[in-house]
Amino acid sequence: MKRLAVINVVGLTVDLIEKGMPRLSSIKQQGKLCSVNPALPAVTCTAQSNYLTGVTPSEHGIVANGWYNKELAEVQFWKQPNQLVQAPKVWDRLKARLPGFTCAKVFWWYNMYASTDYSLTPRPMYPADGRKVFDIYTWPYGIRPEVKKELGPFPFPTFWGPAAGMDTPQGPPQAVSKWIADSARWVERKYQPSLNLVYLPHLDYNLQRFGPDHPCIPADLQRIDTIVGDLVSYLEDRGVESLILSEYGITPVSKPIHLNRLFREQGWLTIKEELGRELIDFGASKVFAVADHQVAHVHVQDPLRLPEVRELLESVKGVDWVWGPDEKRENGLDHLRAGDLVVFSKDWAWFTYYYWMNDDRAPDFARCVDIHRKPGYDPAELFLDPSLTFPKLKIAWRLLQKKLGFRMLMDVIPLNADLIKGSHGTRPEDTRHNPVLLSGNAEILPCEKLVDSTEVAGCIESYFNES
Repeated sequence: MKRLAVINVVGLTVDLIEKGMPRLSSIKQQGKLCSVNPALPAVTCTAQSNYLTGVTPSEHGIVANGWYNKELAEVQFWKQPNQLVQAPKVWDRLKARLPGFTCAKVFWWYNMYASTDYSLTPRPMYPADGRKVFDIYTWPYGIRPEVKKELGPFPFPTFWGPAAGMDTPQGPPQAVSKWIADSARWVERKYQPSLNLVYLPHLDYNLQRFGPDHPCIPADLQRIDTIVGDLVSYLEDRGVESLILSEYGITPVSKPIHLNRLFREQGWLTIKEELGRELIDFGASKVFAVADHQVAHVHVQDPLRLPEVRELLESVKGVDWVWGPDEKRENGLDHLRAGDLVVFSKDWAWFTYYYWMNDDRAPDFARCVDIHRKPGYDPAELFLDPSLTFPKLKIAWRLLQKKLGFRMLMDVIPLNADLIKGSHGTRPEDTRHNPVLLSGNAEILPCEKLVDSTEVAGCIESYFNES
């Protein structure tokens, strides 16, 4: 049986390849590159689900990286069980047809309890004493101690937060992508899967922090180009071909849009006070937004208010599209998890989850890296608060408090959305910012220069159908 690795290089575009990625440029010249008509929204969980099911969110249900759970009246982000994806996956279809077919999923999302044969995914442990212990989850369980023994602990602080993509005591800028690439090699050596899905997030960090035109980006391009090039060469030597893709391209942004603050000004958002801090009471709010990069799902309690809310949204500078029921149906986003209205920004703007009017009243988690508690995506978690005089000293003090067994809050994240210079989620104005599909074997790719995100699953299946 032929074997294939699908390597997800987050944020990769043809523009970046041509700016300074010689190894990937060589692969492009040897084979072929297609531009991908991005998933909408063009965010990690939706894009990956489109790629691995071949259908849109109307069928698979992944409308963003998180959504409002109407039954629990809670916003839930970055959940991990594969059962959330409500459509058959490409590996299931291939397993049904090909005896002996196996699949490894190395850090792609919705990895827990997937029907793949081998899985590795980030998963902290949460003891009852309130600690958060960095670790990974694997299937089979035996992978976890074995891979950590060979590669060392997963460098979790470099996976997300202020240390991600930076040179810090937690590791060099490329630490997490290098570890994941090494774990993909480990899986290949031990199991030789038919399909190996590999996720490399390195470009995601500084492209969002500083924007694609920042002087630090060429160094990032060189780092990930080396990691990908070395991994492709290693796999080729073992008879494995590679298909390289990305989920989205990241565009320069200059305007954060605070929809929940706008709704609060209208008297539509219900705020409850807890211990002197403000929280949204979603179940009691007339209108609220679940913000995720350049898309926001807006929930409206009273359907009669929809025209009024839509008119307000369309008047906001930086808003591009507002989708109601008809547009959601036409664009494959008609699912119960989606907002009553779905809003996309221009590609130079993005949406925050912020709802407080006074930073002193912001919830305690706002100044922390806390991806599960925040009711929306927060790229400010990539920064240390520049207003802190000695941020490293504060971090050291917090860690000492933790070590001594005291309660502590790692409150070092800024509340300044203007710091963010790159984002994604909508369809870029310039197609050179589109995600890409790339292989040194041109026969793997469709003939078209522009392919839809839902066609990727077909590319993978076609490769194995010819085995």
